[in-house]
Amino acid sequence: MPSPNEHRIPPEPWHSFLKELDALATGIVHFQCLGGFVVTQLYGLKRSTGDLDVLSIAPIEQRKELLEQGGKGSALHKKYKIYLDYVGIASIPYEYESRLVEMYPGAFKHIHLFALDPYDIALSKLCRNIPRDREDLLYLARLVPFDLKLLQERYREELRPDLMGIPENQDAILSLWIEMIQQDRQSDLNSR
Repeated sequence: MPSPNEHRIPPEPWHSFLKELDALATGIVHFQCLGGFVVTQLYGLKRSTGDLDVLSIAPIEQRKELLEQGGKGSALHKKYKIYLDYVGIASIPYEYESRLVEMYPGAFKHIHLFALDPYDIALSKLCRNIPRDREDLLYLARLVPFDLKLLQERYREELRPDLMGIPENQDAILSLWIEMIQQDRQSDLNSR
């Protein structure tokens, strides 16, 4: 699995985009990142993504300015064709903060990007469950490789108690995901 410190700076256009955001920050700012940006930039999946999904921007006083300058429709978005996307509310495991990993430490003066770990990224995609989310799941499950008991445990203990709606629906999706991972592993074994 790629080391969080493997790449000291993000590739273009992310580096230039984040460098300009960094220049706008008036102090240290922490972004808690998830989604395709993390899966592609930290964990190495080869696909494009046009946004940097963040759960939080702290301190909160800088959030509005940075979103105005780097969010969808901003001058930076028009210039680089990528943007900062504040998610705010997401279904993620309760203890995710204890597992955050810094991306690109020391690359910027003010901005510090912290990424969810692979299990938390996967579980954050459970409720949406679109084809791209399932592709990300399988990629991460191969890369790590996922301990399926840990995935289920984290779901049961940290995500399921806080889910909105009918938890049995997400239980069924997780069961399907585990079957997908097992089938993928079996297919890999059969092709050797």
